[in-house]
Amino acid sequence: MSYHVFMTTAAPRQASGGASAPGARHAVTLIAGDGIGPEVAQATKAILEAAGARIDWEDAVAGKEAFDKGIGNGVAPETLESLARTRVALKGPLETPVGHGGKSANVTLRKLFEMYGNIRPCKELPNVQGPFAGRGIDLIVVRENVEDVYAGIEHMQTPGVAQCLKLISQKGCEKIVRLTYELARAQGRKMVHTATKANIMKMTEGYLKRVAEQVSQEYPDIKSEHIIIDNCCHKLVMSPEKFDVIVSTNMNGDIVSDLTSGLVGGLGLAPSMNIGDDAIMFEAVHGTAPDIAGQDKANPTALLLAAVMMLRHFGMFDTAMAIEHALWVTLEGGTFTGDIALGRPAVGTKKFTETIMSNLGKTSAGLGTREYKPIKMPQVAKAPDLVKAAQRQDVGVDVFIESGLLPDAFGKAVEKATWGCALKLKNVSNRGVQVWPTAASAFDGVDHYGCRFFPAEPKAKVTDKQVTDLLTKLTTAGLRWMHIEKLIEIDGKPGFAKSQGES
Repeated sequence: MSYHVFMTTAAPRQASGGASAPGARHAVTLIAGDGIGPEVAQATKAILEAAGARIDWEDAVAGKEAFDKGIGNGVAPETLESLARTRVALKGPLETPVGHGGKSANVTLRKLFEMYGNIRPCKELPNVQGPFAGRGIDLIVVRENVEDVYAGIEHMQTPGVAQCLKLISQKGCEKIVRLTYELARAQGRKMVHTATKANIMKMTEGYLKRVAEQVSQEYPDIKSEHIIIDNCCHKLVMSPEKFDVIVSTNMNGDIVSDLTSGLVGGLGLAPSMNIGDDAIMFEAVHGTAPDIAGQDKANPTALLLAAVMMLRHFGMFDTAMAIEHALWVTLEGGTFTGDIALGRPAVGTKKFTETIMSNLGKTSAGLGTREYKPIKMPQVAKAPDLVKAAQRQDVGVDVFIESGLLPDAFGKAVEKATWGCALKLKNVSNRGVQVWPTAASAFDGVDHYGCRFFPAEPKAKVTDKQVTDLLTKLTTAGLRWMHIEKLIEIDGKPGFAKSQGES
């Protein structure tokens, strides 16, 4: 397995920044968002202006307003044009249809600009009460952002069975792993956990594990460890202070980053950044909270901390630190919005914002002195066929068939229908468990069978004509197939998993 990487500090269109020239101003696409979004965006803008941040804002539309205009992806064309120009966005929460309607505007923005890395800091804030208060939590979750089941490739297989494709690539794994280690170096962190479900999904989740094991060798200054994702969640609620940086695949990273947000007070305090080579988007993680929108109750902390990350991206490290200190001093002084007051006196959004601005220039001993440096963005080769195989061969085919027959009757029907084919039925599975010719003691399956065929003549070459002949015979026999998967060997190793119980 080879890694095609050019470790330059900058590419012509690189989004991750170093220190800006003194006095330089930066254009930013501002997507205020829905619900409480406009309130927290206004508060954040006011604090950044008071701190002297050199930002020129371009207001843009996404989310509910775009959906209401009939824009299916939830992002106005002018917003895409703005982000293509500025290459940096600050985004509040967006409303997304659940279970129906258009695609998530959040996902649209990430994918169209290939923001492949999602970085979620999880740092304990002062005076925020909770079961983990005082533990000194200060960790980061790095989530691969464009692959995995979040690719959204779904199909109905039968009226009662749906499929979602989990796509994991070496390129995607290498990009996110290298970004993780460069981030760890930029912040002086000492430990990276690669969290996967590689014990079950050995090819997809296992890809991240294998790439991390290889790439980590290039970072001897950072300790590396693999951890099963469920064990990671378990340990996060047992001893979260022992974690430093965690990298994971898209869905696992989504789940575990929400978990870590809960350790320090919830999503209302959680900032995030989505980063790629061509654009970067800083955002609040929380939802739109329509029940309190427009009532001066919203907490701007998440978007403000996302803006702090943005300032560091621009190289405005002193300004970022001043804002972070002012927020810490505000919380240490007992000024809270209602969501974190928990029985203590609460103030509104405007008063909270004004208090932070009045505390600019003050310092908090509790914030610590972590040194921040620009992230050195890894440059992985752009070729779609990044991985080359010395040898590859089609050795069989899986055909997925809809049938209401029970396993024994179904297996015999397929065997009869394909009698005399160059490809012979070896076994039948149902949801990944072999059910024919031998089966588990209990069966309560569905009308979705996987039929595995290999050449009738051992080690014979499998051809496309043999596959089409097989499908023709199945169709002629009235057996409805919905899709096929070629079984390949790559450099002498099988590129497919066995069913549970398959010999």
